[in-house]
Amino acid sequence: MEEVSFQMFAELFFHTLGFWWIIIPAMLLGLIVGAIPGFSAANTIIILLPLTFAMEVEQGVVFMVALYASSRMGAGIPAILVNIPGTAGAAATPLDGYPMARAGLGQQALAMSFVASTAGGLLTTIIALIAMPWLAQVAFFMHSVEMIVVMLFGISLIATIAAKNTLKGLIAGLFGLMIGAVGTDFVYETPRATFGFLELYDGIPLVPALVGLFAISEAFLVIEGESILTRRGKELMDNPSWKASIEGIRMSVKRWWHITWCSLIGLVIGVIPGAGASIASFVAYQQSRSYSKTPELYGTGHPEGLIAPEAANNGVTSGTLVPLMVIGLPGGATAAIMLVVLQFHGVNFGPQLFGERPEIGFGIFMAMAVTYLLMIFTILPLSRYMTKVTIVSTAFMAPVIISFTLVGSFVPREFGFDMALALGFGVLGYIARRTNYHVAAILIGIILGPLLEQFFLRAIRMANGDLTVLFSSRIGNGLWIALVVTIALPYVLDHLRARRRRRETA
Repeated sequence: MEEVSFQMFAELFFHTLGFWWIIIPAMLLGLIVGAIPGFSAANTIIILLPLTFAMEVEQGVVFMVALYASSRMGAGIPAILVNIPGTAGAAATPLDGYPMARAGLGQQALAMSFVASTAGGLLTTIIALIAMPWLAQVAFFMHSVEMIVVMLFGISLIATIAAKNTLKGLIAGLFGLMIGAVGTDFVYETPRATFGFLELYDGIPLVPALVGLFAISEAFLVIEGESILTRRGKELMDNPSWKASIEGIRMSVKRWWHITWCSLIGLVIGVIPGAGASIASFVAYQQSRSYSKTPELYGTGHPEGLIAPEAANNGVTSGTLVPLMVIGLPGGATAAIMLVVLQFHGVNFGPQLFGERPEIGFGIFMAMAVTYLLMIFTILPLSRYMTKVTIVSTAFMAPVIISFTLVGSFVPREFGFDMALALGFGVLGYIARRTNYHVAAILIGIILGPLLEQFFLRAIRMANGDLTVLFSSRIGNGLWIALVVTIALPYVLDHLRARRRRRETA
């Protein structure tokens, strides 16, 4: 049986590789789409629905999967180079990626990002291909109670950020949670803090908040200088070579275990319908820092702080497709659109799909694996040339960033209001940076706050207001213990290190 299975996978691999003429253009389009704030694989596939409907079903699947996988990687490029996360899934990437770019290490940072993305995506795709029936069960065990604790893993990153300045970090995080509460509540749909603006009834739109807090505020800051690079960074960028890319690859390979477990976090979170890359990247970053021997280096351009979110958000891609193919339940927006396309072509989902049409059931994951393999050879060499963006004068860069991001803010909902909102968040982010409040803490609250409220209210309503429901699940209780350990561990380790230093100096 194992021999037959291996033969089938081998044949399917070479069969999928024959679609390279579809994968490579879709991959390049995905990189561009991911790098543009406001655009995503989901709305791009929607725009191209007539094309995917006209294709044969296998060709359509390969096209959608290649675009989806590459857009995840594309979102990290502007996040590293100019502090603009292309999507919410890349919101944790600039925390360490952008400081590296400012220090003239953008080439190494991009190489590490590409390696972490491709390795994490490829590894989790292979695991998903083999362990699909078991992974699909994760969605049945992760209910509202368990999801509350998963959200708290991400939100606890606020406390991690606050470690440098406790009061300001907590103020920023709570302010973000307050902003996330704007809109109608999840039970009675009563407007909260909308000030009569109908555009806010659905809550704070994510893209304007994302690009305003990170990109526009950064543009306001860098315009005060000649370059985004530090003096040392300029010296390093004067003599670019392939050596920097090779160094970035070496640094990533050296941290192969870090890539592995962070991508597995992304895979498990991706399987849960309603979760996504933003949750996975924040959780992976928080876990990476908590168990690091050098947590104080995070946020200053630490390689592991860049690798963790990039491996996790690419691990999500295969995870979101598992419940789609096994039980017909999409794990995210892009998977939902794939569901529509595949149903149009008469594909029936469920366990029988893998026996009746293995070229679709297994083929969708094989297409993702082939895409990540081709990315290694097509995208990695570009790291040397992409970093040229950082040497552009801020007199040209800042207006381009602001114009570009305002257009990106308009695209998702096509409201002029969202462009004004992005500028408002830009001013807010600028003031926060000037007064040493961390904009990442604000953004975490905006992204995860509404999700936490949604799952919390759902759990409480199902339990008729009984708060003990939060501790009624074995899996949930295990996660609670893990959360407490994760939060307490850095402080315990700091205490032990301080005691060791005192003994050495005594």
